[in-house]
Amino acid sequence: MPSTHLLRPCLRIALLLPLVWCLAAQASVVLQGTRVVLSGAENEATLQMTNEGEVPALVQTWLEPEKEHAEALNTDVPFVITPTLARIDAGKGQTLRIIYSGEPLPQDKESLFWLNVLEVPPKSKASGENTLQFAYRTRIKLMYRPAGLPKPQDLPGQLRWTLVDDAASGQRALKASNPSAYVVNFGNVSFKAAGTLHEAGAGYVLPGASAVFPIKQAPQNASTADARAVFMLLNDWGGGEAHEAALAP
Repeated sequence: MPSTHLLRPCLRIALLLPLVWCLAAQASVVLQGTRVVLSGAENEATLQMTNEGEVPALVQTWLEPEKEHAEALNTDVPFVITPTLARIDAGKGQTLRIIYSGEPLPQDKESLFWLNVLEVPPKSKASGENTLQFAYRTRIKLMYRPAGLPKPQDLPGQLRWTLVDDAASGQRALKASNPSAYVVNFGNVSFKAAGTLHEAGAGYVLPGASAVFPIKQAPQNASTADARAVFMLLNDWGGGEAHEAALAP
């Protein structure tokens, strides 16, 4: 009879193998961009999708409003997306077109929407075998930028950072206020105190709005004295630029 000391490691390995397999699996369809900026001057944007897998993939695409606009738009979006359903053969590509339909949107600031790309793998040809297949959804930002919107002057310097108590998380948090007309995207946000960085996540702030970033393992009695906000600001192409800012009292 096998020793229980030998069975336990084997059992752990058996339980971990499906997890490792799941982590190794990944989407075959790759988007050539991490965000889409649709200019009001052109009223159209494109995004290239490429199937880097070895089998055909069926792709479904759709747009959703950012939660701030969802109620006003009744979940509809003022864009036409084509194709909404496409088959992409292995090693091939498909161009996605997003066209502004002209329905009213604010002309003095950017508007944020979400582009969803759902990849459904072909049905397995294995017969008489149990198979597990995954559908992968990629979700990226679509920002509508009105024509004639002035270029931001010192956007990082316009942001106002304060230290607050976040009721939702029960943690100390950094609050970023954005007075600009642009959606501000952060690759990461940190709270810097006594030379030590404390992670506060990532995210975005809508124009004329604010967002809260809970600080992980915030130091006790954290205050604004000598503390700073450290953040990675993302541009239209997903590139990052590091910045620091003093906290407002």
